[in-house]
Amino acid sequence: MTSACVAKEEEEMQTEPRTTNPTDTVTPTQNSNFMVSSQGPMLQEDSQTLNGSTNSTATSIPRSDRQPLTYGRDEGSNSSFDESTRPLFPGHAFISTVLEVLDNKATMTGKLTGRYIQRAAMAGIFVSLFIAVFFVVQGAASIGEDPGLRFAGKIVAGIVFGWALVLIYYTNSELLTSNMMVVSIGTYHRRINLLQTLKMLGLCLFGNLLGALVVALILRCSTILSGPAFDLMLTAANTKTGYLNSPMGVLDLFARAIFCNFCINIAMLMVFNGKLSNDFTKCTIMVVAVLVFTFCGFEHSVADSAIFLILGTYGSVNAWRAILVVIVAMLGNLVGGGVLIGYNFATMNDESSMTGKKIND
Repeated sequence: MTSACVAKEEEEMQTEPRTTNPTDTVTPTQNSNFMVSSQGPMLQEDSQTLNGSTNSTATSIPRSDRQPLTYGRDEGSNSSFDESTRPLFPGHAFISTVLEVLDNKATMTGKLTGRYIQRAAMAGIFVSLFIAVFFVVQGAASIGEDPGLRFAGKIVAGIVFGWALVLIYYTNSELLTSNMMVVSIGTYHRRINLLQTLKMLGLCLFGNLLGALVVALILRCSTILSGPAFDLMLTAANTKTGYLNSPMGVLDLFARAIFCNFCINIAMLMVFNGKLSNDFTKCTIMVVAVLVFTFCGFEHSVADSAIFLILGTYGSVNAWRAILVVIVAMLGNLVGGGVLIGYNFATMNDESSMTGKKIND
């Protein structure tokens, strides 16, 4: 065979198309995070669950190492989040986490209403018990009539009361004021409507008051709140109802309630933003936020309700004036947590204004 024939044969072999076996399949690499099924792209662990099998390595991946949660769906796209806008909207992780929390709350208020109220009642128990301890600490520090000791007692009492928020967070209890931020973000992103929002907040308020009432009744059977502690609580209640004596007083009460829930929910924003992994840091932020509002005399609607319910068991409060104080405080809390934090941060971190993509339910 001549060299020319050999060269021609080799050229034909190189240009001959490769046949593919119809039974061949393309499999993802071992380190791939995504797979494709008839239902579209999905995380590897989700695909394994769909196929009825599990992989301990895949399912043990922490949430922070997975793909970021999305808080909406685009038309013709699997995610509303555009990677090119990530540096401009760093709060995406916070919004995604809040909306995931909202979905759980919506499910509970729809199918597990009783247990949702139980969680809300537990939050009311924490707030009421720790507000009582708050006045006990202050009362103990006021016995000696030493200004320095009184000041120290006010600081220590605020720190102690701050742990109520920590316990609420770590026990997954439901607190009205922090839920104001959650529902505001959910409403902006059209995850819930007005009726669902009112139901969620209404059930939470009912549970908080129920828990506060339980603590109030138990305290009434004891001498825990006696002497200086009781006097200080009564003075605080009279100060709160005194705001109702003039329009400027009502405005003062409203402003204090705004700042109160701003402090609470800025702390929750820090906890939910995905940048903090240390529990000590989270606890410190929450305690300091509560210390700020107690030291400055800001108004928390649930804490105020607890004070009035405790004093109510002694017949030492005007019920109608107490109810008006709580209503004004709730409206102020809604502005501070729902508008200044919830709605404000929802709009600041909505990248649809840059991408032109519409966020759907």
